[in-house]
Amino acid sequence: MHKNDYVSQNRTTPARMPERVNSTDRAALELLLRETSVGHFGFVEDDRPVVMPIAFALEGSSLLLHGSTGSWWLRRLATGIPVTAAVTAVDGLVFARSAFESSMRYRSAVLFGSCTRLDGDDKLAALDLVTDALLPGRRGEIRAHNRKELAATMVLRMRIDEWTFKNSTQWPEDPDEDVAGDSWAGVLPIDTTYGEPLDAPDLRGGIPVSPAVLKLQGRHRTSSV
Repeated sequence: MHKNDYVSQNRTTPARMPERVNSTDRAALELLLRETSVGHFGFVEDDRPVVMPIAFALEGSSLLLHGSTGSWWLRRLATGIPVTAAVTAVDGLVFARSAFESSMRYRSAVLFGSCTRLDGDDKLAALDLVTDALLPGRRGEIRAHNRKELAATMVLRMRIDEWTFKNSTQWPEDPDEDVAGDSWAGVLPIDTTYGEPLDAPDLRGGIPVSPAVLKLQGRHRTSSV
């Protein structure tokens, strides 16, 4: 399989609400992966399940991870063992007329694949992509990586071989007897926004806030609510 191709296989058939599972909408999956910066990566170590959170960036049909070369679990992933990643965005709270019917609007994906370690020019290009994804516009304002930093950083590419995507955009589904009552029902959207910049304690006086930061300040994450 080419590294820029992946397919949906719905490896985990849902026992409930299969209508919310969509493993064919690649655009919706990629939007979630662009908007979400942290995933939980699961694998088996010494016959026990392990799940670790880490920031990632989408690169075509793969995810890029980076961390310390001293990380035992990143070194383990670098051997090519099977790995599963879970990514979720909560877009709103569904307020029904009972706690039982209340829920959330969300998008979630489970990805299956394996990782390879990147070196040389591939590593440098991947680190640039990660920086652009997590800190848009920042690369032009700061110095380049030095040799010591590069030696201390590991970069992995997780090829997405299979995936499932689940999406809930529901409204309250109350029984008729509750609809006839006096309780409010509806959806409260959750909107993630960049806040007020905080100067570092050791920032020298007279240095203005970075243009990259100002561009992000107040920006809202795209919501599917």
